[in-house]
Amino acid sequence: MVRTPLTPEERERGERLGRLLRQARGGRSMTEVAADAGISAETLRKIETGRAPTPAFFTVAALAGVLGLSMDDVAGRCTPAAPVAPAPSVAA
Repeated sequence: MVRTPLTPEERERGERLGRLLRQARGGRSMTEVAADAGISAETLRKIETGRAPTPAFFTVAALAGVLGLSMDDVAGRCTPAAPVAPAPSVAA
């Protein structure tokens, strides 16, 4: 199966998710958090490093639950800010 290349926005969202999860994990080991979420440590490593920038919803939900994050917080902190469109010019 051939995957469609990721857009720059998808890559950025994945990097933001990885940073958020690393910060929320704090001093807990990757192995401990992954086991508590029911995923492998390698999967968590890939998500945290951005090598798996589009993890399944249920994986993100499980990690959020283990780390005490709400899904609203995860979504809000991982969505890139929308670029500001220039104001339309007004004809005189």
